[in-house]
Amino acid sequence: MGQLPVSLELALDGVAAAVLLVLVALALLVLRRRFLSRRGGTFDCSMRLRPAAANPRTGQGWTLGIARYSGDILEWYRVFSYSLRPKRVLGRRELQVVDRRDPQGAEVFSLLSGAVVVRCVGEGGPVEFAMNEDTLTGFLSWVESSPPGIPAP
Repeated sequence: MGQLPVSLELALDGVAAAVLLVLVALALLVLRRRFLSRRGGTFDCSMRLRPAAANPRTGQGWTLGIARYSGDILEWYRVFSYSLRPKRVLGRRELQVVDRRDPQGAEVFSLLSGAVVVRCVGEGGPVEFAMNEDTLTGFLSWVESSPPGIPAP
């Protein structure tokens, strides 16, 4: 068998490098998620930061994320990010659940299967979360509870 032409060999090297780069990027996302989950209290949770500007029927504005309870705050991280800092931090005392509904229109395709949409008002304005029913039960319990010795809002 003969040798490959130099141009084909360079092209194959470029493809191999690109595949390797994609694998490293995916591995970093997996490692980040494991790092965020190691202290527990994490759950899958999509968020829409500007619910007033978005039409629920279009499904626009939703971002897939991971939320983590950390004492009296809820930290929310984007799934497809390498940052170890939360994109949004919400305090339990400032967070108030306003409404709960099933996804509408194109939201069904924008959100994880079985998601329930919860509209909340926080210190930074309105925000919507989408999570599964079991997670929602824990979330509502967390929002309504308060640490010992501190009156509930």
